[in-house]
Amino acid sequence: MRYTLLLLFIITGFSASAQIFFWKKKHTFKPGLPIKACALGKAAINSNLLLTNDSVKPYIYDESEFSLLSRERALIKDARHNMSWHIYNAASYNFSDLAQLYIRMHRYSEAKWYFLQSISLSRQENDSKHTVAILVSLAAIKENLGDLVSARADLNEAHDLAQVKGMKEKAEEINKMIPLLGQNKLLFVNHYAASVADGNKDL
Repeated sequence: MRYTLLLLFIITGFSASAQIFFWKKKHTFKPGLPIKACALGKAAINSNLLLTNDSVKPYIYDESEFSLLSRERALIKDARHNMSWHIYNAASYNFSDLAQLYIRMHRYSEAKWYFLQSISLSRQENDSKHTVAILVSLAAIKENLGDLVSARADLNEAHDLAQVKGMKEKAEEINKMIPLLGQNKLLFVNHYAASVADGNKDL
């Protein structure tokens, strides 16, 4: 009996020792190679392959019809609220935002109507900066609809108002737009300027 127990103890001890040895061998920590010893890493650093902020360009996704319609509903709801509570300055921006949205949807007649509502309120609230922006947008819409005479009048009024209110850079920008009338470029130029302005709001 004694010999049996002794033999069992020896076998069990050997098994445990083997397991410990195997675990240590399997999980022994080995420090990684330094970067100077890695040919790929060294080549990447030497050839400036590492990404920088300048090399990563954002991808702009096109808005879906569902997204545009959702924004339309939200803007109309806001405009109704602001009009009912006589918050005319905010409502003016709601209307111009709606108009810009309709331009994206190629609904130019509706865009023109909402710009007209917006400019009526902006004049009432003496918001010259917004009035100038709307006049330029109206000129772009009217050019697209073929009304070049009225489009030119809107640009001239926007230019004069910008000068009177000390918006020299805006006046110069508008002055460059006037020769573009009749070339169907005004809508694109104005839309690009509006996109840049929207992007700068988050900065």
